[in-house]
Amino acid sequence: MTTARFSDDDFQYGLEVALGASYRQAADVGEVLATAGRIEDGDADSWVQEWTATAGTAWSAAIEAEHHGRRVSALAHFRRAATYYATALYRISHSSEPERELELWRRQRECWEHAVDLFAAPGERLSIPYEDTTLPAYFFRAPDSIPGECRPLVVVNNGSDGATSQMWVHGGAAASDRGYHWMTFDGPGQQAALFEQGIPFRHDWEAVLTPVLDAMLARPDVDPDRVAVIGISQAGYWVPRALAFEHRLAAAAVDPGVVDVSSSWLDPLPEAMRNQLRDGLQTAFDREMHLVGLFSPQTTATLRFRGKPYGLDGSSTYALYKTVSAYQLGTEIREIATPVLITDPEDEQFWPGQSQQLYDHLRVPKHLVAFRSHDGAGRHCEPLACAQRDTQIFDWLAKYLGDDHQDEMASTTAPAASRTR
Repeated sequence: MTTARFSDDDFQYGLEVALGASYRQAADVGEVLATAGRIEDGDADSWVQEWTATAGTAWSAAIEAEHHGRRVSALAHFRRAATYYATALYRISHSSEPERELELWRRQRECWEHAVDLFAAPGERLSIPYEDTTLPAYFFRAPDSIPGECRPLVVVNNGSDGATSQMWVHGGAAASDRGYHWMTFDGPGQQAALFEQGIPFRHDWEAVLTPVLDAMLARPDVDPDRVAVIGISQAGYWVPRALAFEHRLAAAAVDPGVVDVSSSWLDPLPEAMRNQLRDGLQTAFDREMHLVGLFSPQTTATLRFRGKPYGLDGSSTYALYKTVSAYQLGTEIREIATPVLITDPEDEQFWPGQSQQLYDHLRVPKHLVAFRSHDGAGRHCEPLACAQRDTQIFDWLAKYLGDDHQDEMASTTAPAASRTR
């Protein structure tokens, strides 16, 4: 891409995510580019140091603005600080101080907590009953609504490692603009549920989304017939999995579609190691991965980062890979009864081709939206194309949620890149 700053693709993607957040005032382009300019390409310590420094500056400004009662300014600073701390955390596992992860995460989370209280319509903190504990969640009423007013609701379901604050960028702001209530939650393996409660991922996400929906449908300010869910990143698997068992949602969107989470883990392995996994040769597989780690510390760091939410102690990479292999859709797809929109970004890094696979398997009203790199909208979750993503998703959701709370422009013909049935 012409916007490339880093040759390291992980660094480049992290930069694109931070830049894209500026569309929703959760970053400032100048701050992002200036910070990136101080980072040594591929150096995780440099990455963490510079993003943490920029976050700290925004944090200090936020505290001062809040102290002087300047709500709008404080919100602007806290939102940016949350993004920059989250960006620092993106490479913390690859740095020389991975033990700082919890400390930095708590700083990031505190920024979000301040922002929740500073929105024009302050957010409501919830505890969603889940098994023998609760999951933290946030409910935001539409800013033009009165407290208690019944409106459609959009649930924004996070992915594997995104900060809760990023759900504002990935759907919350767009829902709010259109007069919908919206909410998000930390599910098993996500954010506070992982860092503070130690709850790992699970593949059967219906056990998560159903309790969330139970709590939302019990609210008098939520229209029970007009609730939609948006699944971000790995939730492109979790949401379809849950929809096979949970049929009370009016519509769903996944960005992107994911049929087999494990493919992004298995495809880079040599065929011999894939065979070891298939044949149950744990000792041989773990030995091979140990040797890989000796020659490639980056691989070890990546496995530590990606494996932590799955709840394994890291003693056996075989056990980790076998756990991840359960995260794939099968015949349960046939049970999905909810209309689904699927994004299909060009140059998808993690699950290429799977949006089309999910689309082909669905037997419900469905819509596949292709995002092209030529239009600046390629890559996983379209980081530099928030407007294109939001308008495509929410214009489609309006068919199921209604658009009576937004100023609707004259309808236009769908792009040729989109297909619907």
